[in-house]
Amino acid sequence: MRDFKTLIQTLRKSIAKVIVGKEHEIDLLLTALFSNGHILLEDVPGTGKTMLARSISKSLGCNFRRIQFTPDLLPSDVVGIQYYNQKTAEFEYRPGPIHTQVLLADEINRATPRTQSSLLEAMEERQVTIEGETRRLPAPFFVIATQNPVESQGTFPLPEAQMDRFIMKISVGYPNLEEERNILRRFKDSSPLEEVEAVISSEEVVAIQQEVKSVYINEDVETYLLQLVEKTRNHELIEVGVSPRGSLALMRASQAYAYLRGNDFVTPHDIQVLAPYVFTHRIKLTVEASLKHTEEEVLKQVIDSVSVPLERIK
Repeated sequence: MRDFKTLIQTLRKSIAKVIVGKEHEIDLLLTALFSNGHILLEDVPGTGKTMLARSISKSLGCNFRRIQFTPDLLPSDVVGIQYYNQKTAEFEYRPGPIHTQVLLADEINRATPRTQSSLLEAMEERQVTIEGETRRLPAPFFVIATQNPVESQGTFPLPEAQMDRFIMKISVGYPNLEEERNILRRFKDSSPLEEVEAVISSEEVVAIQQEVKSVYINEDVETYLLQLVEKTRNHELIEVGVSPRGSLALMRASQAYAYLRGNDFVTPHDIQVLAPYVFTHRIKLTVEASLKHTEEEVLKQVIDSVSVPLERIK
């Protein structure tokens, strides 16, 4: 088994061959992967959401499938079907594209709620149930979903239950002037994505996911995390606060983020950095608050109002 710290640096460099800048967003994506979660990339078209997802998938030695979500996509197109084979005179299972290790759910909000719900069991329990028979999905199982927050025609908003399955929601954002200049020059004569090769095996990904669980969380830091969660449930501008699943998500993400930074313990800074990405899609503002504030603005108030532990981090 190779050294994991060196392996992660190699993985970062592999993705950076295609993605210019966006080091923080790449780390957030890797945080979701190594915390055994899933991630939602939400941004306007053309900002590199799909390119980022494909870059990390090609850098991993894992099976990869892509589903282009459309209004006419059926649940059976995702999870598979049980059909009657006339040659054998028996019912057989034809696996759907969800039976993979890295799944790109492109424009997920274009599918109907019925089709979106076909992902719920897979994302939470790593299994699918067809005709009463349960089938396990391979490990690791990592869903990268993309959606356009601006376009509303022909789209179906993700329900709260579906949003809660994503450990984080992030935005790629526009590049600055120099980054965009580098993008033009890098893609002028070639396609860097075609040159990306796998630098880490699926077994190594699973091994890192296991190591991440051993990252230490001090009781004071744990209390700080729980105080942030409790504050979202009691804040006057928030109607629905963060659930216990959200608490677990922030804990797992903080462990993975600390691991990526080379630490074997979680700091309050790790929690502060990740809380907006883990909480934004899990809270619901009151009607009055939603007219004047965004979820990000309210979460900043929450984070600023909770005292940060300064001693005994480890």
